[in-house]
Amino acid sequence: MFFRDDCRHEATAAGVDGWVRNRSDGRVEAVFEGGPDAVDRLVCWCRIGPPSALVSEVEVVSEEPGGESGFRVL
Repeated sequence: MFFRDDCRHEATAAGVDGWVRNRSDGRVEAVFEGGPDAVDRLVCWCRIGPPSALVSEVEVVSEEPGGESGFRVL
């Protein structure tokens, strides 16, 4: 599996809305909206990722929710 698809699976299981996408510089960007515990669960998962991933850094920026519905891979 790939990081983005696994992230979508994890987000759906946690009841988190938002999206995940690859950036042109090779990084992955994601938006998570949901309860604090569910969002924290996703952030923790991102620090490790799926077995085939190599995660070197996770930057978290808190923002006001944008009203996402469902979770999409862009």
